Amino acid sequence: MTGDNILPASFRDPSGFVFKRDQILYRQVNDSYREHYDLLVNSGLYESLTSSGLLIPHNEVDLEPAVSETCYRTIRPEEIPFISYPYEWCFSQLKDAALTTLAVQKTALEHGMILKDASAYNIQFRRGQPVLVDTLSFERYNEGVPWVAYRQFCQHFLAPLALMSYTDIRLGTLLRDYIDGLPLDLTSRLLPGKTKFSFGALTHLHLHAKSQKRYEGSSVKTTRRKMNRQALRGLIDSLEVFTGKLNWSPNNTTWADYYDNTNYSPAALTHKEQIVTEYLERVRPSGVWDLGANVGRFSRLAGERNILTISFDIDPAAVEKNYREVRARKETNLLPLLLDLTNPSPPIGWENRERMSLPERGPVDMVMALALVHHLAITNNLPLIKIATFLNNICRSLIIEFVPKDDSQVRRLLASREDIFDRYTKDEFEEAFRTYFNIENSENIKETNRALYLMTKK
Repeated sequence: MTGDNILPASFRDPSGFVFKRDQILYRQVNDSYREHYDLLVNSGLYESLTSSGLLIPHNEVDLEPAVSETCYRTIRPEEIPFISYPYEWCFSQLKDAALTTLAVQKTALEHGMILKDASAYNIQFRRGQPVLVDTLSFERYNEGVPWVAYRQFCQHFLAPLALMSYTDIRLGTLLRDYIDGLPLDLTSRLLPGKTKFSFGALTHLHLHAKSQKRYEGSSVKTTRRKMNRQALRGLIDSLEVFTGKLNWSPNNTTWADYYDNTNYSPAALTHKEQIVTEYLERVRPSGVWDLGANVGRFSRLAGERNILTISFDIDPAAVEKNYREVRARKETNLLPLLLDLTNPSPPIGWENRERMSLPERGPVDMVMALALVHHLAITNNLPLIKIATFLNNICRSLIIEFVPKDDSQVRRLLASREDIFDRYTKDEFEEAFRTYFNIENSENIKETNRALYLMTKK
């Protein structure tokens, strides 16, 4: 083996693995996968999927193998600039990822192949659209063999979608605890009784859970019944119909409707946009993370300038609205994601290395933290120096807003609690951030006592 960096998330599939050499991403196709890889390429399936945007494209390269004794081909896939995970997606993102997986499966069947994996982690968002990134997920279809990935699809997609749709949107975060998908028996117990009158929920979740329990410990031969091509198509159609019917409406919440109830006047909001735009033009970052982005109003100032912008927020309704706007506008530089900054995505999986933490996916050129610091400092009791330290670890430059205590939003935060925040002042804010950053510019927002800062890392 060479000194290549094999990605920690790429070890479960004997068909091949992903590695980096000189900061370039490659995938080794092992000789054991030769037949299936050749069929993928020669059957026209690869061309059909990549041309329709369902599969990440790649080029075959002449490169010294990472592991020569097992190598059949080395390919260079188009690299996804920011890796996200299912537990960071809003409802519609997970639903779109599920429908993309089923669309891939239907197309594969038309070319004599089938998906052997239906993991949500095989989907990423590229230019605003979900795309399959695991080129080695396909195998030759043999008549009569059932879809081996059916259970995985139900656990990774249907179970969380149904729980979010029928029970509580927050149950989507269970995907962070169950990295291999939600247990169907748990899902069945958490779903309301009325779902047993839904053919899709009854078949693919409730009865599926009972079937798993019944055959637990049985041999594979016992549990795998034959399924002809017509029945397999019927199964995929049924999953597609049920998935399509699952919905969740982002009801009015404090944060999803923030700009409808904000204390900004139209002139102040316009001035804030002008300052942010000026700072973006001054730095011209290659990437932006907008923390506390709400529905993405200011994220779009970066995205419209062809800057890849990750638009984070804690509120599922705000992220849902943001993503729906991305779809409606066909935006290609904006990715809305769920994030609780006080409990951000940790490194999880085997050896805590399969899925990266948020800081591991950085640093990013620029962070925008607009109308955020007062929530962290007052709602979550975070000292200003702690906030400065965290931001120093994830970015090279910073657009950040300071909201003073006399602001109506801060007064609202303090209305139901004792004011123990003597050090929450503009001077203390600047002193804390000067520990790590140079303050390049600051400007007060019209008709407010708020200030916007441009900072660069020391």
